[in-house]
Amino acid sequence: MQFHHHGYVSADPRVLPAAGTGIDRPADLPDEVDVLIVGSGPAGMLLAAQLAQYPDVVARIVERREGRLSLGQADGIQPRSVETFQAFGFAERIIAEAYNIGWMNFWGPDPDDPRRIVRRSRTADYAYDISEFPHLIVNQARVLDYFAEAAAHGPGRIVPDYGIEFAGLTVHDAGEYPVEVRLRHVAGERAGQDRTVQAKYVVGCDGARSGVRAAIGRVHVGDTSQHAWGVMDVLVETDFPDWRIKCAINAEAGNILHIPREGGYLSRVYVDLGAVADDDDHRVRQTPVEEIIRRANEILHPYTLDVKSVAWHSVYEVGHRVTDGFDDVPGGARDPRVFLTGDACHTHSAKAGQGMNVSMQDGFNLGWKLGSVLTGLSPASLLSTYGTERRPVAQQLIDFDKEWSTLMARKPEEISDPADLAAYYLATAEFPSGFMTTYAAETGVVARGSHPNLATGFPLGKRFKSAPVTLAADGNAVHLGHHAKADGRWRLYAFADRSGSAPDSALSRFATWLADDPRSPVRRHTPKDADIDAVFDAKVIYQEGFEELDVTQAPAIFRPRSGALGLTDWEKVFTAAPTRWNDVDIFDARGLSRGGVLVVVRPDQYVAAVLPLDATDELAAFFAEWMLPTA
Repeated sequence: MQFHHHGYVSADPRVLPAAGTGIDRPADLPDEVDVLIVGSGPAGMLLAAQLAQYPDVVARIVERREGRLSLGQADGIQPRSVETFQAFGFAERIIAEAYNIGWMNFWGPDPDDPRRIVRRSRTADYAYDISEFPHLIVNQARVLDYFAEAAAHGPGRIVPDYGIEFAGLTVHDAGEYPVEVRLRHVAGERAGQDRTVQAKYVVGCDGARSGVRAAIGRVHVGDTSQHAWGVMDVLVETDFPDWRIKCAINAEAGNILHIPREGGYLSRVYVDLGAVADDDDHRVRQTPVEEIIRRANEILHPYTLDVKSVAWHSVYEVGHRVTDGFDDVPGGARDPRVFLTGDACHTHSAKAGQGMNVSMQDGFNLGWKLGSVLTGLSPASLLSTYGTERRPVAQQLIDFDKEWSTLMARKPEEISDPADLAAYYLATAEFPSGFMTTYAAETGVVARGSHPNLATGFPLGKRFKSAPVTLAADGNAVHLGHHAKADGRWRLYAFADRSGSAPDSALSRFATWLADDPRSPVRRHTPKDADIDAVFDAKVIYQEGFEELDVTQAPAIFRPRSGALGLTDWEKVFTAAPTRWNDVDIFDARGLSRGGVLVVVRPDQYVAAVLPLDATDELAAFFAEWMLPTA
């Protein structure tokens, strides 16, 4: 964490100085806003935390509830989400309070007595095989708390406006604030009062029954399977030996997905309630918790659950739906003004642990794009890429969840290989973990003329997979990706050629061009009165060891002076050669060309371009497509 560059800080350094709209932020909703976020779920709160980094943007978030969420339904946190938490500054704290999924066990009927269940296999969880971050379980309410803190501590000081319900909107053809939003106070002294807010953009983060979705004429496309599940968060006494291990349990009496929760005592139990009749008309949703508990005990035989307390329970039918569009513009006739995120545009079962995770990435994708457009860095056409990038991800999620939920709901006689569920769990690990998302150059913000063979470990369009390096200034081993915060900036990772320290190296020539050439994105797209690294965070990774490198000889673009005091930033120069504290060479670990390579990473951590260090024309052309020249 870097601080003091604006002067000495004695209080919590995570609370950034208020700026712009964060100074004397009005308690009441303004009549005009740049962005109105409807709903304070995972996508909405991440979006607020991201927009709080843009103090010149007026962003507000309205929520029908009277206050913070006290009990969230979602709880699975995939490694990609923990990477995102790292960018927002709270990964370590949430890991400390969460349950870490280390193993998953699979239970099935005892061949000698099929009425009893036995453990058939035990497999290590996939997280640490594909990430430095774990696979976690923690209440959605706590995730929202952390994002709320990040939003409130950002320069824009965004906090939710509770007790306000969305009542409708109209998008007008003209005007600076073309979206007319109708709101209603449902709590407090103003309960029952209506009001109107004019917005430049509106984001519907308001769940599966989204009013915003209905207002723009979008519809869910898909179906509901004729199968129901009961789910409950419980405190129990039990003789089941794997109560603190994630388990998939298949029995003659039905199926259970059991997931231990944070805190050491609480667990979530998904209980198979069986097929639903065609004429049920959702009556299954009225199943009492006592019946869910009875079914759970029947499935777990010969083990028993003595439920002492039920924190929460529900019944749902598995549904798989994707909205026909993620914004308000059919066919791309104009730039969009209204967007949908999370359950407002995709719904599915809960058993793959995807809902909250995919929703947060919706918000991350959209947040930096809105910030870039509203601050004049990018054209409004950038916003059309939100739907073209995220809708395919949602469809892939639906397809995966259909297969996973079908496997989970099988009867014992339908299972030919008892090990196939465990094999599927591991074979598909990268998808639920969040690491298979790939944005394409044809539909998104990804360079067309890239050279992926120069950095095979940083696949184009996929998230930037961090690796250890050494901070040259002090010799400490750090993760390169952990130095990238969710501050809306692009990352330019320059991996030096073998002679990178020499004045005539490819790295040195690239650094000179980046710092001085009028075509350089740093010169062309950084506001004249801003710090040199305000838009582009350029870092260099040399191949040699830090003992061999004189940091003060690194090109000036990698040692920028910033902040009110104009202090040199010492944390942009790294080395790759293994040391006593780091046995990884990132060039080998990520398949990087020893002749030098530039990896361009978007503000939401996805690789946008892989180029030779001398491909300056290609670099300039890529940013010219997605960014505007600054005065």
